Amino acid sequence: MKSLEFIQKWLEGHPITTSILKYLVWVIFIVAIIQFLRKILRKNLPDSNTRYKSQKGVEVIGYLILIFLTISYFTGNIKDFGLAIGLFTAGITITLQELILSIAGSIYIFLVKVYKPGDRIEINKIKGDVIDIDSIYTTMMEIGEWVSSDNYSGRIVKLSNAFVFRGPIYNYSRDFPFIWDEFNIPVRYGSDIELAKKIIIQIAKENLSEYVTQSVSKWKNVVDRYYIEDAQVEPTLAITMTDNWMEFNLRYIVDYKKRRYTKHLLNELIGHEIERTKGKVVLASSTIEVIRIPNINVQKKDA
Repeated sequence: MKSLEFIQKWLEGHPITTSILKYLVWVIFIVAIIQFLRKILRKNLPDSNTRYKSQKGVEVIGYLILIFLTISYFTGNIKDFGLAIGLFTAGITITLQELILSIAGSIYIFLVKVYKPGDRIEINKIKGDVIDIDSIYTTMMEIGEWVSSDNYSGRIVKLSNAFVFRGPIYNYSRDFPFIWDEFNIPVRYGSDIELAKKIIIQIAKENLSEYVTQSVSKWKNVVDRYYIEDAQVEPTLAITMTDNWMEFNLRYIVDYKKRRYTKHLLNELIGHEIERTKGKVVLASSTIEVIRIPNINVQKKDA
């Protein structure tokens, strides 16, 4: 009894500390409820997409409740909400600038749908697949660096959401999940040019028809939505004459996740077909051809 009376008297003698302790108890209670609800959703929702969005929804609602509780608790009047939030923001802007921008960035990402989990993006010179977005960080599985092409490096990168306000964001999959790719094929002068063109275009059309069909409707949506000119999604071939060979440039559309494999497949099939022409079409390589050796006259003078 004496201990309880002592605690009661101490709390009555320290009203500010008592108020802060009550506030902290409420914060801990709300955070515990949020974690409990997220745990239930994680266990009971079978679909990963629905489970992820539900957990994020609970988290956002929890933050809003905490903000509402903080303002109303310390001001004592919800009518002073605008004034309190202004003073609160002015006081912590400098010290918590990065945190505020990160939280604002997360809200911006979800509202504007800049990117979502599963998208492949490049931001702040880091490229990878988005695997999670929380209130502060975007988590990515990195692509590239010491690994060639579009392969995973194995590193997981956490990037502040504040970067959505600081530079361009390249999204490979949001509105148009295809990209244009190209590579050059050097063909020696004297080869059957028409046969070479036929081989390259035929192989490209046979192996890329699925991508072309899928991309037509997607590209039409992009043209209807944005101020952009129409573009050709069929494989195209351009020929350039150089000092050493004729350069065939093949340009085509492909799924952004299958760029490396598709380039390998096309190169392999085109190489096999060119070999079967039995010399009618020959791939070129860098060589040095000696056209003429000058005559050298050596005269020996007598002593």
